Amino acid sequence: MDTKRTNRGVSKRKWLETGLESLSKNGIAGLKVEKLARALGIARAGFYWHFKNRDDLLRQLLAYWVHESTAVVTTEANMLALEPKKRLTKTAEMILEHDLGRYDMAIRQWALTNAEAARAVRKVNRIRLDFLRDAFRELGFTGDDLDMRAMLFLCYQTWESSTFREISRKRRRELIVKRIELLTRR
Repeated sequence: MDTKRTNRGVSKRKWLETGLESLSKNGIAGLKVEKLARALGIARAGFYWHFKNRDDLLRQLLAYWVHESTAVVTTEANMLALEPKKRLTKTAEMILEHDLGRYDMAIRQWALTNAEAARAVRKVNRIRLDFLRDAFRELGFTGDDLDMRAMLFLCYQTWESSTFREISRKRRRELIVKRIELLTRR
């Protein structure tokens, strides 16, 4: 069967996911349209159904990362309706369950040399911290106590999976409860 013909209708989402995977494995220099097309089993021409050029892909890749790694949690109505401690727990569980931080390191590395990527990282940091600050504020924390808890939560959730690869998913779930208790204790 001709894979170029059968995979002709690759979605934009699939291109973006494959692009993030490539960025994560190969860095920004290794993110090539030809390689993505090959990985998707499609002719390079399929790329132009969704993107004007590589720069357009990169811009959309950043927007996709912002949405898929952050906005899916911070704008979700059911999440926002939870009481703050449950909201923090559910956030940590969603990050673990969907591996929402899996591309953070690659994007942050890219941001060291690219202004647009750096803006996306700052945006994500701001959105995440505002979301977390709201929860900790609702729990009665203010000032440095509020900021420290939000930043600790963010840093841990962003770097846990890449820093502590040897910890099982089961153990990570157990630690979520302990971490939330520690951060919300007065």
